[in-house]
Amino acid sequence: MKAAPRAMKSIQASISEICSCFGLTRDAYYKFLKRRKRRDAVALKVVNLVRQERKDQPRMGTRKLYKTLHPLFEREGLKVGRDKLFEVLREQEMLIRRKRASCKTTNSYHRFHKYNNLVKDMVVTAPNQVWVSDITYIRTISGFCYLALVTDMYSRKIVGYDISDSLELAGCLRALKRALRTARPAAGLVHHSDRGIQYCSYQYVSELDKRKIRISMTEENHCYENAIAERVNGILKDEFYLDQCFFSTHHACIAAQNAIEIYNSKRLHLSLGYKTPNMVFKNASQFIV
Repeated sequence: MKAAPRAMKSIQASISEICSCFGLTRDAYYKFLKRRKRRDAVALKVVNLVRQERKDQPRMGTRKLYKTLHPLFEREGLKVGRDKLFEVLREQEMLIRRKRASCKTTNSYHRFHKYNNLVKDMVVTAPNQVWVSDITYIRTISGFCYLALVTDMYSRKIVGYDISDSLELAGCLRALKRALRTARPAAGLVHHSDRGIQYCSYQYVSELDKRKIRISMTEENHCYENAIAERVNGILKDEFYLDQCFFSTHHACIAAQNAIEIYNSKRLHLSLGYKTPNMVFKNASQFIV
């Protein structure tokens, strides 16, 4: 059926002659054109809605797009299922291809004391039970800057962060203090991290001890033991363009701040039942006595 319009463009012939060659009736041909016009109109509306949604989350995947846009599809009277959305975005070359990159930011070969993994078999049931911390790099024209993150394990909310020009301790401490001011955890909080020198240092450990926060660290020095922190790093880079090269640390700081705000308030998580970190953190916190 699709070949008939192409044939009409390439040779001088009537619609009846072309349809006859392909074993079609004129009625079937016109019905096909009507269906294609209707489909193209739906696809155009879908693409416009996707572009609008991706203004804030430019690398939002198709499954989460479907979950987010489904109420709009129904409101607009668009009969678009998940497979149809995949088909439309594939035709428009709008499917997201994940990027993978790595840069080591952990130095676990140092003289400081290393702690055991307390969260390996722990069941986390509420916010502010376990915080996970990690550092990731961001490229700038003059080199690297480093983003220190503190994330609540239950809600996946980034509760503290800081960007600095070096891998020194100060950035991690600022991120921790910001998290303490923002989330105000109760007693019994566990702080989990890798065995990097920043997290094992006297100053960082003293700050945790002063706040009566229990200390947990990866034992095998493997990313799987700090998987949530690693995953958050990847999301910020893959979905919010923090993997690009920035003009300066100041520029990177503004981009990171915007990315974290959108991540916390708008990004849906499959592991959270398609809810945002802010939503889960706030709702669960209301039931904690």
